Amino acid sequence: MKNLMWLLQFLLKAAIFFTLFAFALNNQHDAVVHFFFGTTWSAPLVLVLLCVFVMGLAVGAIGMVPRWWKHRRLAQLASTPTTPEAKASASTSADPTHGT
Repeated sequence: MKNLMWLLQFLLKAAIFFTLFAFALNNQHDAVVHFFFGTTWSAPLVLVLLCVFVMGLAVGAIGMVPRWWKHRRLAQLASTPTTPEAKASASTSADPTHGT
């Protein structure tokens, strides 16, 4: 069963790769990107699409960072004891040989 799943995953990855490879071969024409102030960039269409995809990934990852920090901070606060009794029991249970 594991071999069959591995084979199906491999075939799916190979199909995606060859589809993207055929797309790249069919779109080798130059595309012109017009920026501000008359600046232009001429490159193959596939390279332009790849750059836009990478920039989208970067913007998405940067946009995700504040929420990730917030969730991490909340997880750290949830894992630390808040009441004085809980803090005392946590400090004594952390090192049972202390004071003996």
